[in-house]
Amino acid sequence: MKLDIVTPLGRIYEGEIKEAYFPGIEGEFGVLEGHAPLMTTLQPGVITVKKEDGSEEIIAINTGYVEVTPDHVNVLVDGAQPVSGEKAGDIAEAIEKAKKLIRDAANSDVLVASVEAKIESAARNI
Repeated sequence: MKLDIVTPLGRIYEGEIKEAYFPGIEGEFGVLEGHAPLMTTLQPGVITVKKEDGSEEIIAINTGYVEVTPDHVNVLVDGAQPVSGEKAGDIAEAIEKAKKLIRDAANSDVLVASVEAKIESAARNI
């Protein structure tokens, strides 16, 4: 299944994936290949991408939309920040950018705290 994540500044992710989890308005939901067609709104949060090789990527997003077809997922968001890097310094910088993106977009302190905790947890696994 192919995943594309696009912001007004351009594409920030494109690749083949095994599954992905999204921060939907009514809660987190997962998508596997063959999923029924779906279009919904996303709230500020974290997209968790699981690749075919078993590796995982975390991408912090603010508000947007996701369109799911059986073999393709398109994500359109106002802003996104991958939480990744080669060195500890790169990862720490990505974490801070991701947290700022969420703080600027979210209108709930509880949501911000929850997403920041998820980002920190995911970063420990990088």
